[in-house]
Amino acid sequence: MYRNFSIVPKIMFGRGSFNQLGDVIGERRIHPDSYFVFILDDVFIGKPLQKRLPMQAKDLLLPVNVDDEPKTSYIDSLVQKIRDYSQVIPDGIIGIGGGSAMDIAKAVSLMLTNPGSSADYQGWDLINNPSVYHVAVPTLAGTGAEISRTAILTGPVKKLGINSDHTLFHQIVLDPELLAGVPTDQWFYTGMDCYIHDVESLSGTYINEFSKAYGEKSLDLCRQVFLEDHPDKDDKLMMASYFGGMSIAYSQVGACHALSYGLSYVLGIHHGIGCCIAFDYLEEIYPEGVKEFRRMMEKHRISLPRNLTAGLSEEAMQLMVTTALNLAPLWENCLGPDWQKLMTRERCLGFFHRM
Repeated sequence: MYRNFSIVPKIMFGRGSFNQLGDVIGERRIHPDSYFVFILDDVFIGKPLQKRLPMQAKDLLLPVNVDDEPKTSYIDSLVQKIRDYSQVIPDGIIGIGGGSAMDIAKAVSLMLTNPGSSADYQGWDLINNPSVYHVAVPTLAGTGAEISRTAILTGPVKKLGINSDHTLFHQIVLDPELLAGVPTDQWFYTGMDCYIHDVESLSGTYINEFSKAYGEKSLDLCRQVFLEDHPDKDDKLMMASYFGGMSIAYSQVGACHALSYGLSYVLGIHHGIGCCIAFDYLEEIYPEGVKEFRRMMEKHRISLPRNLTAGLSEEAMQLMVTTALNLAPLWENCLGPDWQKLMTRERCLGFFHRM
Protein backbone atom coordinates (compact mmCIF):
# COMPACT_ATOMS: atom_id res chain seq x y z
CA MET A 1 0.00 0.00 0.00
CA TYR A 2 1.28 3.43 -0.94
CA ARG A 3 0.81 6.16 1.63
CA ASN A 4 -1.52 8.98 0.66
CA PHE A 5 -0.38 11.69 3.06
CA SER A 6 -1.28 15.33 3.48
CA ILE A 7 1.11 18.29 3.52
CA VAL A 8 0.83 21.87 4.78
CA PRO A 9 -1.35 23.66 2.20
CA LYS A 10 -0.08 27.24 2.60
CA ILE A 11 3.50 28.41 3.01
CA MET A 12 4.96 31.89 3.15
CA PHE A 13 8.73 32.37 2.98
CA GLY A 14 10.96 35.41 3.07
CA ARG A 15 12.63 38.00 5.24
CA GLY A 16 9.99 40.21 6.83
CA SER A 17 7.14 37.81 6.04
CA PHE A 18 6.19 37.79 9.74
CA ASN A 19 4.83 41.31 9.16
CA GLN A 20 2.05 39.79 7.02
CA LEU A 21 0.81 37.43 9.74
CA GLY A 22 -2.07 39.76 10.62
CA ASP A 23 -3.29 39.76 7.02
CA VAL A 24 -2.95 35.98 6.78
CA ILE A 25 -5.16 35.28 9.79
CA GLY A 26 -7.49 38.25 9.20
CA GLU A 27 -9.72 36.28 6.84
CA ARG A 28 -10.28 33.74 9.63
CA ARG A 29 -11.79 36.32 11.99
CA ILE A 30 -15.33 35.44 11.01
CA HIS A 31 -17.63 36.94 13.68
CA PRO A 32 -17.62 39.60 16.45
CA ASP A 33 -16.64 37.10 19.13
CA SER A 34 -13.72 35.76 17.09
CA TYR A 35 -10.41 35.42 18.84
CA PHE A 36 -7.05 33.83 18.23
CA VAL A 37 -4.75 32.19 20.75
CA PHE A 38 -1.09 33.17 20.38
CA ILE A 39 1.08 30.42 21.84
CA LEU A 40 4.44 32.13 22.37
CA ASP A 41 7.65 30.70 23.77
CA ASP A 42 8.01 32.60 27.05
CA VAL A 43 11.61 33.53 26.18
CA PHE A 44 10.03 36.27 24.02
CA ILE A 45 7.83 37.76 26.74
CA GLY A 46 8.71 41.43 27.11
CA LYS A 47 10.92 41.24 24.01
CA PRO A 48 10.39 43.07 20.68
CA LEU A 49 8.80 40.01 19.05
CA GLN A 50 5.92 40.08 21.53
CA LYS A 51 5.17 43.68 20.62
CA ARG A 52 4.97 42.72 16.94
CA LEU A 53 2.20 40.15 17.43
CA PRO A 54 -0.88 41.15 15.41
CA MET A 55 -3.20 40.71 18.37
CA GLN A 56 -6.69 42.20 18.59
CA ALA A 57 -8.75 43.05 21.65
CA LYS A 58 -10.23 39.61 22.32
CA ASP A 59 -7.17 37.57 21.45
CA LEU A 60 -5.47 35.46 24.12
CA LEU A 61 -1.70 35.44 24.64
CA LEU A 62 -0.62 32.11 26.08
CA PRO A 63 3.08 32.06 27.01
CA VAL A 64 4.52 28.55 27.16
CA ASN A 65 7.62 27.27 28.89
CA VAL A 66 9.79 24.80 26.99
CA ASP A 67 12.58 24.29 29.52
CA ASP A 68 11.24 20.74 29.54
CA GLU A 69 9.90 19.00 26.46
CA PRO A 70 6.10 19.12 26.20
CA LYS A 71 4.18 16.75 28.45
CA THR A 72 0.62 15.56 27.88
CA SER A 73 -0.35 16.99 31.27
CA TYR A 74 0.94 20.41 30.17
CA ILE A 75 -1.10 20.25 26.95
CA ASP A 76 -4.22 19.37 28.91
CA SER A 77 -3.69 22.30 31.28
CA LEU A 78 -3.25 24.75 28.39
CA VAL A 79 -6.43 23.51 26.73
CA GLN A 80 -8.28 24.06 30.00
CA LYS A 81 -6.95 27.62 30.21
CA ILE A 82 -8.43 28.34 26.79
CA ARG A 83 -11.76 26.82 27.77
CA ASP A 84 -11.78 28.88 30.96
CA TYR A 85 -11.09 32.00 28.89
CA SER A 86 -14.05 31.46 26.56
CA GLN A 87 -16.79 28.93 25.91
CA VAL A 88 -16.27 29.68 22.21
CA ILE A 89 -13.61 27.67 20.40
CA PRO A 90 -10.97 30.05 19.01
CA ASP A 91 -10.81 30.70 15.30
CA GLY A 92 -7.17 29.76 15.31
CA ILE A 93 -3.98 28.91 17.18
CA ILE A 94 -0.68 30.59 16.32
CA GLY A 95 2.45 28.76 17.47
CA ILE A 96 5.56 30.93 17.69
CA GLY A 97 8.89 29.51 18.82
CA GLY A 98 11.04 26.44 18.33
CA GLY A 99 10.00 22.84 17.75
CA SER A 100 8.52 22.36 21.22
CA ALA A 101 6.38 25.51 20.97
CA MET A 102 5.11 24.37 17.58
CA ASP A 103 4.37 20.87 18.90
CA ILE A 104 2.41 22.47 21.74
CA ALA A 105 0.40 24.54 19.27
CA LYS A 106 -0.37 21.45 17.19
CA ALA A 107 -1.45 19.41 20.19
CA VAL A 108 -3.61 22.20 21.65
CA SER A 109 -5.36 22.74 18.33
CA LEU A 110 -6.22 19.02 18.24
CA MET A 111 -7.40 18.75 21.83
CA LEU A 112 -9.83 21.67 21.50
CA THR A 113 -11.89 19.48 19.15
CA ASN A 114 -11.20 15.97 20.48
CA PRO A 115 -12.34 14.64 23.88
CA GLY A 116 -10.19 13.30 26.68
CA SER A 117 -6.51 13.75 27.41
CA SER A 118 -3.76 14.28 24.86
CA ALA A 119 -2.19 11.08 26.25
CA ASP A 120 -5.10 9.16 24.70
CA TYR A 121 -3.87 10.09 21.22
CA GLN A 122 -0.17 9.22 21.43
CA GLY A 123 0.24 6.94 18.45
CA TRP A 124 -0.66 6.79 14.79
CA ASP A 125 -3.95 8.08 13.33
CA LEU A 126 -5.97 8.08 16.56
CA ILE A 127 -7.42 11.57 16.04
CA ASN A 128 -11.03 11.52 14.81
CA ASN A 129 -12.00 15.20 14.57
CA PRO A 130 -10.22 17.91 12.54
CA SER A 131 -8.22 20.41 14.55
CA VAL A 132 -8.75 24.11 15.02
CA TYR A 133 -7.03 26.15 12.29
CA HIS A 134 -3.40 26.54 13.34
CA VAL A 135 -0.36 28.43 12.06
CA ALA A 136 3.38 27.90 12.65
CA VAL A 137 5.92 30.70 12.94
CA PRO A 138 9.28 29.04 13.69
CA THR A 139 11.96 31.04 15.45
CA LEU A 140 14.44 28.15 15.21
CA ALA A 141 15.16 25.92 12.23
CA GLY A 142 15.94 22.24 12.01
CA THR A 143 13.30 20.16 13.74
CA GLY A 144 10.91 20.12 10.80
CA ALA A 145 8.05 20.54 13.29
CA GLU A 146 6.55 23.18 11.01
CA ILE A 147 5.95 20.59 8.27
CA SER A 148 5.53 17.44 10.36
CA ARG A 149 2.31 15.51 11.01
CA THR A 150 3.57 14.74 14.51
CA ALA A 151 3.29 16.58 17.81
CA ILE A 152 5.93 14.95 20.01
CA LEU A 153 4.78 14.60 23.63
CA THR A 154 5.96 12.88 26.79
CA GLY A 155 3.08 11.07 28.45
CA PRO A 156 2.72 9.23 31.73
CA VAL A 157 3.96 5.95 30.24
CA LYS A 158 5.75 6.84 27.01
CA LYS A 159 7.27 9.50 24.81
CA LEU A 160 5.40 9.32 21.51
CA GLY A 161 3.88 11.80 19.10
CA ILE A 162 0.32 12.45 18.12
CA ASN A 163 0.72 11.31 14.52
CA SER A 164 -2.16 12.36 12.28
CA ASP A 165 -2.92 14.24 9.10
CA HIS A 166 -5.02 16.53 11.32
CA THR A 167 -1.83 17.48 13.22
CA LEU A 168 -0.42 19.33 10.23
CA PHE A 169 -0.42 23.11 10.29
CA HIS A 170 -2.75 24.87 7.89
CA GLN A 171 -0.23 27.68 7.30
CA ILE A 172 3.45 28.22 7.99
CA VAL A 173 5.31 31.53 7.92
CA LEU A 174 9.06 31.11 7.39
CA ASP A 175 10.86 34.35 8.17
CA PRO A 176 14.65 33.89 8.41
CA GLU A 177 14.94 37.20 10.27
CA LEU A 178 13.42 35.49 13.31
CA LEU A 179 16.54 33.31 13.67
CA ALA A 180 18.72 36.33 14.49
CA GLY A 181 20.29 36.18 17.94
CA VAL A 182 19.82 32.45 18.57
CA PRO A 183 22.70 31.19 20.78
CA THR A 184 25.24 29.16 18.79
CA ASP A 185 24.77 25.91 20.69
CA GLN A 186 20.98 26.01 20.40
CA TRP A 187 21.26 26.93 16.72
CA PHE A 188 23.62 24.00 16.18
CA TYR A 189 21.65 21.36 18.10
CA THR A 190 18.40 22.29 16.36
CA GLY A 191 20.04 22.38 12.95
CA MET A 192 21.64 19.00 13.54
CA ASP A 193 18.18 17.51 14.02
CA CYS A 194 17.64 18.36 10.36
CA TYR A 195 21.04 17.01 9.27
CA ILE A 196 20.39 13.74 11.11
CA HIS A 197 16.89 13.51 9.56
CA ASP A 198 18.60 13.59 6.18
CA VAL A 199 21.26 11.00 6.98
CA GLU A 200 18.70 8.60 8.45
CA SER A 201 16.23 9.06 5.60
CA LEU A 202 18.78 8.77 2.79
CA SER A 203 20.42 5.63 4.21
CA GLY A 204 17.19 3.96 5.30
CA THR A 205 15.39 0.97 3.82
CA TYR A 206 12.25 3.09 3.23
CA ILE A 207 14.06 5.44 0.84
CA ASN A 208 12.37 6.33 -2.45
CA GLU A 209 12.86 9.02 -5.06
CA PHE A 210 10.34 11.34 -3.39
CA SER A 211 12.20 11.27 -0.07
CA LYS A 212 15.58 11.23 -1.81
CA ALA A 213 14.85 14.41 -3.77
CA TYR A 214 13.99 16.39 -0.65
CA GLY A 215 16.64 14.74 1.54
CA GLU A 216 19.51 15.36 -0.85
CA LYS A 217 18.65 19.05 -1.21
CA SER A 218 18.27 19.41 2.55
CA LEU A 219 21.62 17.71 3.13
CA ASP A 220 23.30 19.99 0.60
CA LEU A 221 21.88 23.06 2.38
CA CYS A 222 23.01 21.72 5.77
CA ARG A 223 26.54 21.34 4.45
CA GLN A 224 26.48 24.92 3.20
CA VAL A 225 25.25 26.14 6.58
CA PHE A 226 27.50 24.10 8.89
CA LEU A 227 30.67 23.57 6.83
CA GLU A 228 30.84 26.78 4.79
CA ASP A 229 30.25 30.47 5.42
CA HIS A 230 27.26 32.14 3.78
CA PRO A 231 25.63 35.48 4.68
CA ASP A 232 22.21 33.94 3.98
CA LYS A 233 22.80 30.86 6.15
CA ASP A 234 19.56 31.41 8.10
CA ASP A 235 17.54 31.38 4.86
CA LYS A 236 19.30 28.17 3.84
CA LEU A 237 18.72 26.52 7.22
CA MET A 238 15.00 27.32 7.18
CA MET A 239 14.66 25.67 3.79
CA ALA A 240 16.83 22.73 4.87
CA SER A 241 14.45 22.19 7.78
CA TYR A 242 11.44 22.26 5.46
CA PHE A 243 12.99 19.88 2.92
CA GLY A 244 14.26 17.56 5.67
CA GLY A 245 10.76 17.34 7.11
CA MET A 246 9.36 16.56 3.68
CA SER A 247 11.97 13.85 3.16
CA ILE A 248 10.92 11.88 6.24
CA ALA A 249 7.22 12.42 5.48
CA TYR A 250 7.43 9.61 2.93
CA SER A 251 10.19 7.62 4.60
CA GLN A 252 11.26 7.62 8.25
CA VAL A 253 14.05 8.53 10.64
CA GLY A 254 16.23 5.87 12.23
CA ALA A 255 18.43 4.65 15.06
CA CYS A 256 19.53 8.05 16.32
CA HIS A 257 16.01 9.33 16.82
CA ALA A 258 14.94 6.10 18.50
CA LEU A 259 17.83 6.30 20.97
CA SER A 260 17.25 10.01 21.58
CA TYR A 261 13.66 9.24 22.63
CA GLY A 262 15.06 6.96 25.34
CA LEU A 263 17.43 9.67 26.56
CA SER A 264 14.67 12.24 26.59
CA TYR A 265 12.08 10.08 28.34
CA VAL A 266 14.35 9.01 31.20
CA LEU A 267 16.73 11.98 31.54
CA GLY A 268 14.58 14.84 30.18
CA ILE A 269 17.19 15.77 27.57
CA HIS A 270 15.91 18.07 24.84
CA HIS A 271 15.43 16.52 21.43
CA GLY A 272 18.10 18.40 19.47
CA ILE A 273 20.97 17.83 21.87
CA GLY A 274 19.70 14.31 22.53
CA CYS A 275 20.01 13.51 18.83
CA CYS A 276 23.54 14.92 18.78
CA ILE A 277 24.58 12.86 21.83
CA ALA A 278 23.18 9.66 20.33
CA PHE A 279 24.48 10.28 16.80
CA ASP A 280 28.06 10.69 18.00
CA TYR A 281 28.01 7.02 19.09
CA LEU A 282 26.49 5.60 15.88
CA GLU A 283 29.58 5.42 13.68
CA GLU A 284 28.98 1.70 13.09
CA ILE A 285 25.56 2.47 11.55
CA TYR A 286 26.12 5.88 9.92
CA PRO A 287 29.92 6.05 9.41
CA GLU A 288 30.11 8.86 6.86
CA GLY A 289 27.39 10.91 8.55
CA VAL A 290 29.05 10.74 11.96
CA LYS A 291 32.42 11.65 10.46
CA GLU A 292 30.92 14.74 8.81
CA PHE A 293 28.93 15.59 11.94
CA ARG A 294 32.16 15.69 13.95
CA ARG A 295 33.67 18.09 11.41
CA MET A 296 30.65 20.34 11.90
CA MET A 297 31.07 20.18 15.68
CA GLU A 298 34.74 21.09 15.37
CA LYS A 299 34.01 24.05 13.08
CA HIS A 300 31.47 25.51 15.50
CA ARG A 301 33.38 24.53 18.67
CA ILE A 302 30.61 22.37 20.07
CA SER A 303 31.32 20.06 23.00
CA LEU A 304 28.75 17.43 23.90
CA PRO A 305 28.02 16.33 27.47
CA ARG A 306 29.44 12.93 28.38
CA ASN A 307 28.82 10.15 30.90
CA LEU A 308 25.11 10.96 31.13
CA THR A 309 24.08 7.41 31.94
CA ALA A 310 26.83 6.73 34.46
CA GLY A 311 25.31 5.77 37.78
CA LEU A 312 21.81 5.21 36.46
CA SER A 313 19.93 2.27 37.92
CA GLU A 314 19.41 -0.88 35.90
CA GLU A 315 15.69 -0.09 35.90
CA ALA A 316 16.30 3.33 34.35
CA MET A 317 18.63 1.87 31.73
CA GLN A 318 16.11 -0.79 30.78
CA LEU A 319 13.38 1.85 30.51
CA MET A 320 15.53 3.76 27.99
CA VAL A 321 15.98 0.56 25.98
CA THR A 322 12.26 -0.19 26.03
CA THR A 323 11.41 3.37 24.96
CA ALA A 324 13.84 3.19 22.05
CA LEU A 325 12.90 -0.29 20.85
CA ASN A 326 9.18 0.48 20.94
CA LEU A 327 9.72 2.71 17.89
CA ALA A 328 9.59 -0.19 15.44
CA PRO A 329 9.17 1.83 12.20
CA LEU A 330 12.38 3.74 12.95
CA TRP A 331 14.38 0.56 13.44
CA GLU A 332 12.88 -1.11 10.37
CA ASN A 333 13.88 1.90 8.27
CA CYS A 334 17.36 1.72 9.73
CA LEU A 335 18.03 -2.03 9.70
CA GLY A 336 15.31 -3.65 7.62
CA PRO A 337 12.44 -6.03 8.44
CA ASP A 338 14.69 -8.30 10.55
CA TRP A 339 15.79 -5.40 12.73
CA GLN A 340 14.95 -7.19 15.99
CA LYS A 341 17.65 -9.76 15.26
CA LEU A 342 20.16 -6.99 14.62
CA MET A 343 19.21 -4.55 17.39
CA THR A 344 18.81 -6.74 20.44
CA ARG A 345 18.12 -5.32 23.88
CA GLU A 346 21.75 -6.05 24.77
CA ARG A 347 23.12 -4.11 21.79
CA CYS A 348 20.77 -1.20 22.43
CA LEU A 349 21.75 -1.17 26.10
CA GLY A 350 25.39 -1.05 25.03
CA PHE A 351 24.78 2.19 23.12
CA PHE A 352 23.20 3.80 26.19
CA HIS A 353 26.04 2.66 28.46
CA ARG A 354 28.52 4.41 26.16
CA MET A 355 26.59 7.70 26.48
